[in-house]
Amino acid sequence: PVLDTEDAWVSVEGPVSIVELALEQKRIHYPLVEHQFVLCTILYAIMRLSLKGVKPLSLFDSKGKNAFFKDLTSIQLLPSGDMDPDVLSIRQQFLLKVVSAAVQALCSSEKDREVSEEDHFPFEKGKNWPTFAADLAQYLQISEDLVRRYYVCELYSYGMDHLGEE
Repeated sequence: PVLDTEDAWVSVEGPVSIVELALEQKRIHYPLVEHQFVLCTILYAIMRLSLKGVKPLSLFDSKGKNAFFKDLTSIQLLPSGDMDPDVLSIRQQFLLKVVSAAVQALCSSEKDREVSEEDHFPFEKGKNWPTFAADLAQYLQISEDLVRRYYVCELYSYGMDHLGEE
């Protein structure tokens, strides 16, 4: 980009401007940042929903694991469209665990109305974990439809028919 500066600023001495510093930075490889984002969201879901027995790195193949430890400006080989069926199965199980834990938390908060979840976690007001899992399914190459159907089945199994119908 071309930066136009006024004549009065040309003769100014001092530290380099933040714009010039930003322009000197290497460009990041966006798919690698997106890959890191997926890992962060998985870790957040594990932490927030207290999921036990989930190994986050098992949700990625060898290329995906190696990409986590590289500089964000480097061009890395990321997982392609062809995934190992075992990894896809582990990913699917993880997403279904997220949905189950979310429905279970919703059911317990319905029973315990005195202390709402928003009182404990005000920054998560309006967080819809099943929708979050369906969005994450897109990144993990799992059918969103499968996650949504499982969500409806979970709602019915916990006796929340009114939400399942919606």
